[in-house]
Amino acid sequence: MEFKDFGLEQGIMEALDILGYHKPFAVQEAVIPHLLAKQDVIVQAKTGSGKTASFAIPILQQLIWNEKLPQALILAPTRELAMQIQTEFDQIGAKKRIKSLAIYGKFPFRFQKQDLQQRTHVICATPGRILDHLREHTFDASSIRYVVIDEADIMLDMGFLDEVEAVLDYLPKKRTTALFSATMPKEIIQLANRFLHDPLSIAMEAKQDVHQNIEHYVYKLNQQDKETALLHLLGKETVESAILFVRTQERVENIYQVLKAHHIRVTKLHGGLLQEERLANLKAFRSGEKRILVASDVAARGIDIADISHVINVDFPDKKETYIHRLGRTARKDTSGKAISFVTARDQEKLIQLEDYLGYSLSMRDASTELLTQDYDLSYLSQSSERKEDKGAALRKDVLRIYIGAGKAKKLRAGDIAGALCQLEGICFDDVGVIQVQEHHSYVDILHGKGEVALKSLKRIKGKEVRVEIAK
Repeated sequence: MEFKDFGLEQGIMEALDILGYHKPFAVQEAVIPHLLAKQDVIVQAKTGSGKTASFAIPILQQLIWNEKLPQALILAPTRELAMQIQTEFDQIGAKKRIKSLAIYGKFPFRFQKQDLQQRTHVICATPGRILDHLREHTFDASSIRYVVIDEADIMLDMGFLDEVEAVLDYLPKKRTTALFSATMPKEIIQLANRFLHDPLSIAMEAKQDVHQNIEHYVYKLNQQDKETALLHLLGKETVESAILFVRTQERVENIYQVLKAHHIRVTKLHGGLLQEERLANLKAFRSGEKRILVASDVAARGIDIADISHVINVDFPDKKETYIHRLGRTARKDTSGKAISFVTARDQEKLIQLEDYLGYSLSMRDASTELLTQDYDLSYLSQSSERKEDKGAALRKDVLRIYIGAGKAKKLRAGDIAGALCQLEGICFDDVGVIQVQEHHSYVDILHGKGEVALKSLKRIKGKEVRVEIAK
């Protein structure tokens, strides 16, 4: 099967081709037809299986461009995941001029309120913050027709299910709802039974095969030997890119400092970092500038980064579901990877429970002979890895976002910007993408490679001079 077999419109097909989506992954092939048919679905699929596109594509296909109010709401457990989902919608929907917003906490409420007052097609949000907007009547959900609950088991683990239920109670009853989860605890089944209408259950793989492309093994060691063993392991393995999981923020900082002292290209991620630092660190890791990411579980949930060769459980997880989600960072979309765990005596019972759940034993190795007595060379980790593929780069060549130094304070409206652009020689209405008018400035996407024309020719709007430049 190919994407053209779904009967998708030309703009979506063009974007998929530019982004390198040629044949659908299994979860996409299974889910897309049902969401196109407006059938509620419960999908059990591992992270990194291509599931975001499995709901983004059918939703984008059915959105009505000239409706002002949001038509789709995607709920995600973390701001990073909400932003990643927004990026996917923006990329696949670029040719359709779809506008999406990411709404999450620790960001000024008043700015989000302003954004929500403008034409928006898709909202990607964390449950708590979008619930705040619903309660304050700053988000009109009356036109929501498509709802996705992504990473539902993580929502449960983070204590967000009550907020998810409260959000769903605000939404129109007539809608198409999709729930995605790597595991299916009873609480998730109860949520689905309450809020989904006659849903179709789609299980992509049996649990014992969830990570069939991952080589798992375990090193037995003492707690005090972990840092030394980790350095030996990184020297022994050929690590292109790795996430190291630990339990707490303090442990993230400790391991980060140990690796940094050995001149390793390392960065960190935990809930105590400012949003700007979290995003900058993720960008450095995603690009390959940093090869190692030391992370806590909460901070790393939902991260979608290609080409992670290793997941290393420096601290063994307390729950089997956490192990499943950690491993979802590698072997994404039919690639392969390694999952290596350090296990101490206090972790032994948790290891037994995990193996019972998986249905097989993990390969056991002895750190005292394989790691702690071997020499190691970490020099290769002082270099950046090969730059990872940016699937949106090709699309951005065709779509240029420009900045206009005027906004609502100058009584500027989206129609004014579109009108001024369409008066330029060589630009028509179809070349004008998403327009976002803020208080003192505005942004507009120029499609079909016409961005340079707009940059050079747009000088005045409503008879007044405006500053125009490439958006940063």
